[in-house]
Amino acid sequence: MQARDPTRISDLAALPDADLVRMALQRREGAFRVIMQRHNQRLYRCARSIVRDDAEAEDIVQEAYVNAFSKLADFRGESSLATWLTRITLNEALGRVRRRRPAVAWTSLDTVGRDKAQVIAFPLMANADPERTAAQREIGRFIERAVDALPEPFRVVFVMREIEEMSVEETADFLGLRQATVKTRLHRARRLLRAALDDQLAAALTEAFPFAGMRCARMTDAILGRLGLSPSPAG
Repeated sequence: MQARDPTRISDLAALPDADLVRMALQRREGAFRVIMQRHNQRLYRCARSIVRDDAEAEDIVQEAYVNAFSKLADFRGESSLATWLTRITLNEALGRVRRRRPAVAWTSLDTVGRDKAQVIAFPLMANADPERTAAQREIGRFIERAVDALPEPFRVVFVMREIEEMSVEETADFLGLRQATVKTRLHRARRLLRAALDDQLAAALTEAFPFAGMRCARMTDAILGRLGLSPSPAG
């Protein structure tokens, strides 16, 4: 059995990718672990933007890592490790989609309107109580569902540009697109997402600012106490 790498993960986490690759080639367990921890989120997001399924995205990332690590000796550092891993992950995800159905004619979806695109900003909630935290999580799921509903070419570009904050150049390189096409698809994705969120938010506004459950009971009891009345056991 191979001896466990005694190097602390916190020490390895400070190393650049090039050093981690060198150590991984020496079969250092800690190096593999830090590489994955460093790149997991980007690879998962990219895979999920294509397949729209949490479990399958995780499986894709696993396969991509196995593929990448088996070919680690071929990594020459001509691009960053993040770029190399992302390209392998995208190829794995796109390959699965193409095997399931005919290829999408991505160029046919690049029609874009003239109006300026905007994305609704949802501010983070500081000092959130449990109810606000739950609401924030629901907003996150709300946005994820809207992104999932975007057509695949727009969804992939949107995730790479807006969520992973990749550059236009990186995104174009990964997807084999012209930079102008990336900009057009991002513009179109923003318009579609804003329209979807506008429709869904309008329907949700009637349920905004709820005052029920524990909050309602707490205020009721407080007022009864100020009136000199004891709240009933049933509240």
